[in-house]
Amino acid sequence: MFNSLSDRLQDTFGKLRGKGRLTEDDINTAMREIRMALLEADVNYRVVKKFVAECKETCMTAEVLDSLSPAQNVVRIVLDQLTELLGTTESKLVLAQNRTPNVIMLVGLQGSGKTTAAAKLAYLLKRQGHSPLLAACDVHRPAAADQLETLGNEIGVKVYRGDGKDAVKVARESIQSAVDGLNDIVIVDTAGRLQIDEQMMQEAVDIKNAVKPDQVLMVVDAMTGQDIVNVVSEFANRVDFDGVIMSKLDGDARGGGALSVREVTGKPIKFVSMGEKPDSLEVFHPDRMAKRILGMGDVVSIIEEAQRVTDQKDIDDAERMLREGFTMDDMLTQMQQIRKMGGLKKILASLPGGERALEQAGGAVSDEQITRIEAMIHSMTKQERAKPKTINGQRRKRIAKGSGRSVQEVNQLLKQWSEMDKMMGKMRQLTNGGGNSRKARRQMTNMMRNMGMGGGMGGKMPF
Repeated sequence: MFNSLSDRLQDTFGKLRGKGRLTEDDINTAMREIRMALLEADVNYRVVKKFVAECKETCMTAEVLDSLSPAQNVVRIVLDQLTELLGTTESKLVLAQNRTPNVIMLVGLQGSGKTTAAAKLAYLLKRQGHSPLLAACDVHRPAAADQLETLGNEIGVKVYRGDGKDAVKVARESIQSAVDGLNDIVIVDTAGRLQIDEQMMQEAVDIKNAVKPDQVLMVVDAMTGQDIVNVVSEFANRVDFDGVIMSKLDGDARGGGALSVREVTGKPIKFVSMGEKPDSLEVFHPDRMAKRILGMGDVVSIIEEAQRVTDQKDIDDAERMLREGFTMDDMLTQMQQIRKMGGLKKILASLPGGERALEQAGGAVSDEQITRIEAMIHSMTKQERAKPKTINGQRRKRIAKGSGRSVQEVNQLLKQWSEMDKMMGKMRQLTNGGGNSRKARRQMTNMMRNMGMGGGMGGKMPF
């Protein structure tokens, strides 16, 4: 989404880094380039004007101009202002403690991805231990209720459809259905509407008055651009929503809407949708998004996602690997963990400089590479996966033929396994004694430095 903007900003900062001291002309040139980058990203021009003015004012202080690392200070200032623009702090979903069920109402324009966002939100809440119910209150779009029910079945969440004619009645009845079914949250999916459609806007107001939602969330298409000002202003006047779900943030639009919405509405972005799968809805963290836009990555999110998909079995497996060594089954488990965390692209994009590296790689990085590795490992026998050193030339040819890959790719896979097994052996030595010695600490530091996404643990993945 922000690739073009990110590249422009990084190029601007790159020009500043070559200067020992910054002059007023240097600051003016940088601010002019930042202004153009934001406008080209379709950020609202009033938002751009205020943003650049605040950045320039802070950059012109003596603390920045006379410092030994002025370029770093400028980057820090832009990062702080960008975080402020996006919302400064995360805004979690607020649920009433003394009311059951809680009601969350979604509103938005036609085609903004509201129905899909409702299902994704239900999946997220279910994963957090809640029991959500989806209410199909879009009675105007053909097959809207069918779409919601299909999505509900996919994630294991019930959908209340009612008579499918009166949206207000369906919304009201869904509350009683939730009480009867012991659901603690009702997510009301309303009909998409145009901001000039008075009848449809009134229906949203009537639904809100009927169910008195604890939270009203507006689903905004990230590709809306500058027109987002008119859209959110009309909804704010009529429905007065509490926060925003930004959909289609994984698209290839310029991202101006996402950068404008917080400043224009005064409402926080609560969630962002980063893909098509049910688990692609994420809590929005302004500071992390600002760092990604500036090419600094989002390592914290990778760690959180890794913690989420890790269970006790993974911990037991790690302890076993330290005792007994690293097998092909362990490598297969790692590939599956990468899939659970969103795939290679998502992980790489969250690393510092990852977005630019992915763009330069073109289509060279994809989850098909994981599929190839899995195919080769599945072509091995149980004994071969447990003891890869026994795989000779004839076995390699058989594995290649069985997986539809080349012998060279099988060789690369085995070489990578060998490097990871050696690394595991070194870690095992440290845990068996001498872990507190200076030499052991130095070895551990070197190993940690060699551990990288592109090479698993210090080599090149057989992609």
